[in-house]
Amino acid sequence: MLYCFGGGILSSIMLAEPPVTFLSNGTNILMASITWYLVYYFPSDLFYNFSCIRPIRVIVAALKEVTRTWKILSGVTQAHSRFQDAWLVMITIGWAKGAGGGLISNFEQLVRGVWKPESNELLKMSYPVKVSLVGAVLFTLQQTQHLPLSRNNLMLFYTLFLIATKVQMMLTHSSTSPFQPIEAALCRLLFSCHQAQTPVNEKVTTTSADAKGETSKKPVEKLSAKISKSAQKTEAKKSD
Repeated sequence: MLYCFGGGILSSIMLAEPPVTFLSNGTNILMASITWYLVYYFPSDLFYNFSCIRPIRVIVAALKEVTRTWKILSGVTQAHSRFQDAWLVMITIGWAKGAGGGLISNFEQLVRGVWKPESNELLKMSYPVKVSLVGAVLFTLQQTQHLPLSRNNLMLFYTLFLIATKVQMMLTHSSTSPFQPIEAALCRLLFSCHQAQTPVNEKVTTTSADAKGETSKKPVEKLSAKISKSAQKTEAKKSD
């Protein structure tokens, strides 16, 4: 339930509303409960095996991306009705609505008794969290009339982009985010000095280590040479 209604719970907490508001929609609760039962307790896992068929998975993933668009839009609209000029509030609520399940994953881990702080979505964002943030920014710009595009057209283009990228990632079994080239370009542009210093530091450390190794080898070589010379002298004396 936390994954299904995480966006509603998180946005309600941010807007100082009761976090149990999602329980008022009995239809969604019933559908989520039936789906949970069929996936985990259906005889012989027939329902789960049926859902793992690739065409079925593609259709379900496409429908999920459609609902993501509506969640982001509802979050931005809800925040705009209370804070008309607060861009950050609208972006945050829209982002929480669209990617709430991922953002509260650490809390869900605590409920299950498993704590994985390295999997924090705020530190290492997954593709759904990133694309939800981009959608929240776009719908906020459209809501404040800073984006010359109608709401219906923006919803259509954004949903098609979500479906196309999700289906492409599923069919190619790729986990690479389509935003990776943009992120790499921004990283080189904004943090190029740090990247340029890294190989230099590595070279300095390696050369210093080599120099230390050579300096440490020299006394050993001198000592071995002295020992060999003294051994030769003793043998020469014995022969004499």
